[in-house]
Formats: sequence, structure tokens, C-alpha cells
Amino acid sequence: MAQRLATEYVKATFKLSEPQMHQFLHMTEDGRIHHRVKVLENGCQEIVLEDVSGEEVHFPFDRLEGFYICELSCRLVNPHLTNVVRKLFMAFKGDGVVHRIYEEFTMTYVYAHGTVRKIVEQTGEKVRVIYEYKNTLLELQHLFQARDIEREINRIYAEIDTLLDLRNHASTSEQLHRIDEQIALHRQRMFELEAY
Repeated sequence: MAQRLATEYVKATFKLSEPQMHQFLHMTEDGRIHHRVKVLENGCQEIVLEDVSGEEVHFPFDRLEGFYICELSCRLVNPHLTNVVRKLFMAFKGDGVVHRIYEEFTMTYVYAHGTVRKIVEQTGEKVRVIYEYKNTLLELQHLFQARDIEREINRIYAEIDTLLDLRNHASTSEQLHRIDEQIALHRQRMFELEAY
């Protein structure tokens, strides 16, 4: 099995409430990991995790609308610290890109809300998608909705054809005006449906 050389977090973000911030600190308590909290301006904080090997990772938290927002970009080598950061990232539903770097290839994981959405393997210039999340239920709902729209468009075409036939046989200007109003309404609805 290939040995991982490093793990890179690229613009990984997560958002914590005040209680989650305490939980975050509690989750970092480990015999091998020590944490420091630096209080910065405007209530912002920086949490530094340091492994006994000396490797550190800095979590800069900005205070915004009652939440702590962290945007993390770092490169980790130590397996224990890497595992702690991974657990934190997943527990607090992080978004972002994580590169797991091996000697001959790189695995890129794309996360949304702490869940892997895509995995890509890159070997030199060759890129291969290993996994990609697909919401089949949502795709089926969109397909069903598209068919509903298609059926409504066909129904409106038939109604317009009928109205045009009635218009050809209309004998008064009042009848023509009513038919033209109905055709205009159907035309407007067609524009709305075609926008979907």
C-alpha cells in the first residue's frame, strides 16, 4: 500500500457556533496534541494545534454574525495530526478540497458539508474520476418535472391551435379580442415554461 507523504487542505472552510467552538477545543484534547488559543481583534481567534513532533496547524476563526468561520489552507505531514484535523473537518461539516499526496500520485477529495462528493486521482498529467456523488432522486425529480413541462407545452400548443381555428371563424371584433387575449395568455405561459 502506498504511503502518504502529505495532506493539503485548500481553502477548507467550516462554520461553528459558540457551543461548537467549545466542542472543537474539547475534540482536540489528546495526549499527543496540545492546543493554544490566541484571541485577536474583533473577537476573532486563532487555535493552534501542535503535535508532540512539533508540527503545527493554525485554525484562523473570524467572528461573523454570531458564528466562528474558519478558512484553512495548510499542509500536514504527521499522520496523527492529519487524522485529528480530518476528524474535526468532518465533524464540523467542512467544505473544501483536500489533496492526499503520495509518491507517484495525488488523490483529491472534494467535500461538501463534511461529506465526500468527489474523488479524483492524478498521476502526472493523467486525471481519473474515482467517485462522484450523484443525487439520483433529485435527478429523477428534475426529469419528471421536465416531462410535466413538456406535457403542459403540448397541451398549450393544442389549445392555441383550437383558438386559432376559432379566430378564423369569429364574426365579431369582440370575439376576436377575447380570443387574442387568450392566445396572449397562452403565449406568456409558453415563455415561462421554456425558461425551465
